[in-house]
Amino acid sequence: MNWDWSVVDAFMPRFWDGVLVTLQALFWGCLIAFTLGLVWAVAQRSPQKWISWPVTAITEFIRNTPLLVQLFFLFYVVPEWGPSMSPLTTGVIGLGLHYSTYTSEVYRSGIDAVPVGQWEAATALSLPRGHTWRAVILPQAIRRVIPALGNYVVSMLKDSPIIFAIGALEMLGEARGFSNETFTIEAYVVVGVAFLVIAYPASLLLRALERRLVQ
Repeated sequence: MNWDWSVVDAFMPRFWDGVLVTLQALFWGCLIAFTLGLVWAVAQRSPQKWISWPVTAITEFIRNTPLLVQLFFLFYVVPEWGPSMSPLTTGVIGLGLHYSTYTSEVYRSGIDAVPVGQWEAATALSLPRGHTWRAVILPQAIRRVIPALGNYVVSMLKDSPIIFAIGALEMLGEARGFSNETFTIEAYVVVGVAFLVIAYPASLLLRALERRLVQ
């Protein structure tokens, strides 16, 4: 085939629409994953078994089932029991919920890495448990796990095209629609290059951040 720049020009408006959807899914999905992951991690350390055991079971179930199956369940099954959601909203919730089970493990490793002496010092000072978590444990744990959390941002970016399966037109969805209409492949190449341009610098930034935090 011969590369046609006019096809690329024609695709660009739809490409930028897809970029916007991709970035929305990434931003809100990360917000859910990082917030809920921390909730999972803290709940799993609860001394109350009626809290820790169900949370552990839920996170293991989500982590060990395919993301695509979870998206289909949220989009096609959940509306049978409650309100329906738009494809983008479903994709955001699906990505965030799925990745929250992985970020919970990252948080857990960071919490476990906090020296035992920090817990003992907080106990010796008679600090309330909630204050101990907020002021002593979590600030130290989160600082340790920022690079690992950043890796999941890149992973979520690379997984974002899967939301096209439920009708959310992110970059790949726009490229497929355009290519089916014009019988060209330039749009796919543009999207592939776009993912590389976004993901590779992000990975370099994460490496630099990790080196800075380790020092």
